[in-house]
Amino acid sequence: MQEIRFHGRGGQGAVIASKILAQALFFEDRYAQAFPTFGAERRGAPVAAFVRVDDSFINVRSRVTTPDFVVVMAARLIESVPVTDGLKDGGIILINSDLPAKEFNFGKDDNFNSELPFQVVTINLNRIALKFGLGTEFMPLINAPVLGALAQVSGLVKPESLVRAMPNFIPARLEDNEKALYAAYEKAGH
Repeated sequence: MQEIRFHGRGGQGAVIASKILAQALFFEDRYAQAFPTFGAERRGAPVAAFVRVDDSFINVRSRVTTPDFVVVMAARLIESVPVTDGLKDGGIILINSDLPAKEFNFGKDDNFNSELPFQVVTINLNRIALKFGLGTEFMPLINAPVLGALAQVSGLVKPESLVRAMPNFIPARLEDNEKALYAAYEKAGH
C-alpha cells in the first residue's frame, strides 16, 4: 500500500485533489480511498487530505501517519504544520514554491544537505495555475497542477487517468485545468 498526505489551505483544492487522485487510481483498476480532515472550516485555514492506494482491498480506516508522499500546497505551512512527520525514508515531499529545494532544511541546523531521509521537490504551481486563469493572485486554484506534478514525481498514476476523473469534481474550466495539469507534469519532469 502507498499513502499520500496533502497539506493545504482551505480553498486551494487539497480535498478535491485527493478525490480526483482516488478516482483516477480506481480507473487504473486499483483500490483507493480519499478523505479529509479539517480544523476550523474556513477559507485559508490549514487542511489535510489523505489518499491510500493498493492493488487489494484497503481495510485501514485511519489518518495517514506514515506517508510515502507528502504534498504541500502552501509552502508557508511548513512554518506551522509538521508536514514531514512520519514521511517514510526514501519518500518524496512535493512543495508548491518558487524557492529551490535546498532552501528547505526541515529542522536541520545547517543548509539543505543529503542527510534528509526523503527527497524534496519544489515547483511553482501557483504560476502554472495563474497562467491558465485558475483562481486569483490571492488564491490560485492549484488542484489540477498539483496532481500533474505528483503524477510525474511519484509515478503513481497516469495523467490521462487524472484528466478522466476531473469532470466529476471540477465543474468548470475543464480545458484550462487539463492544460495546467499537463504543464505541471512536464515542469516536474525537468
